Amino acid sequence: MNNFQYKNPTKILFGKDQIANIKNEIPTGAKVLMTYGGGSIKKNGIYEQVKEALKDFELVEFGGIPANPEYEILLEALKVIKEEKIDFILAVGGGSIIDGTKFLSGAAYYEGDTPWNLLTDRKPVTKGLPFGSVLTLPATGSEMNSGAVVSRREIKEKLAMGGPGLFPQFSVLDPTVIKSIPKRQLANGIADAFTHVLEQYMTYSVGAKLQDRFAESILQTLIEVAPKIIEDTSDYEAASNFMWSCTMALNGLIQQGVPTDWAIHAMGHELTALYGIDHARTLAIITASHYKYNFETKKEKLAQFAERVFEVKFGTEEEKALIAIEKTNEFFESLGIATKLSDYTEEFEGTAQHISKKFEERGWKAIGEHQALKPSDVEKIVEMSY
Repeated sequence: MNNFQYKNPTKILFGKDQIANIKNEIPTGAKVLMTYGGGSIKKNGIYEQVKEALKDFELVEFGGIPANPEYEILLEALKVIKEEKIDFILAVGGGSIIDGTKFLSGAAYYEGDTPWNLLTDRKPVTKGLPFGSVLTLPATGSEMNSGAVVSRREIKEKLAMGGPGLFPQFSVLDPTVIKSIPKRQLANGIADAFTHVLEQYMTYSVGAKLQDRFAESILQTLIEVAPKIIEDTSDYEAASNFMWSCTMALNGLIQQGVPTDWAIHAMGHELTALYGIDHARTLAIITASHYKYNFETKKEKLAQFAERVFEVKFGTEEEKALIAIEKTNEFFESLGIATKLSDYTEEFEGTAQHISKKFEERGWKAIGEHQALKPSDVEKIVEMSY
């Protein structure tokens, strides 16, 4: 097991009726900015619950943050933060709203002229405006980590940022919100969390037995509850396990002491930037191709995955590893998620070359757990996904 240091300061309020308790988590007298998306929270009752909980605070609202939070829109919210002298931000929504709020948290204290540099400089953000979240769509784990991804449509970029200053102070996880989530978004959330685990697990062994089993248990749980929650969103037990699995998939715990990959995400972000494909679906597009291309360095873990998660009992290591890739694709497809780029766009020719060029321009010349994948490798992997 590799050396590690781990600290997660986010307080979790899990279960029914927890939204009412946010009043106890925000500093008395704080001026609060509530951020949210397209308005679904006004249809499912969450908006009213949050407003009631914050009735004793001075509250300013900023809605309209889109999926794949857009830089230009976030700049409008940043202007509100500065003009209104906001003390605390409350993100009410899914990962995109929380990610956008993290950007706002860091940008509020940014001293340069161009906050986009928070993403291009790739330096840890050590200080941010305090914020919390009310999670409405389990998927990204953003409610309990310090990472965020922001898009900039005008230049077709989607970049990540993070740092110890961007942890939520608290996050409310109420599984009853799942009742109002469309099946497409539920499928996306399951696939997103599943791939988050794979990015931290499907590398190579360093003898971290507990981390492996943590990861495998999350994968097993997602596989078990997926059909239940898609069939019946009011199944509270399934919803609870789904929601907590998504949070545990990316709160930093399972990546401690082990090598991590994240190449699938790096390539997937480019597909979203180019075509607007849902984030989770871009991951499903890339996963099998990535594993096939890097088969020799991943086959040990792939075989372990097959044995422990999919209960494949027979075959050689290579045979089990190939079955693991096949079953992963089958799992995505069981959620209604197509796994080829051509299923999403007819204009896929040249995509691989465009992405490899982007990687070259950014200096991303060594990605993956071995830091061995060059832009030319990325090009081949993306071509395999057509």
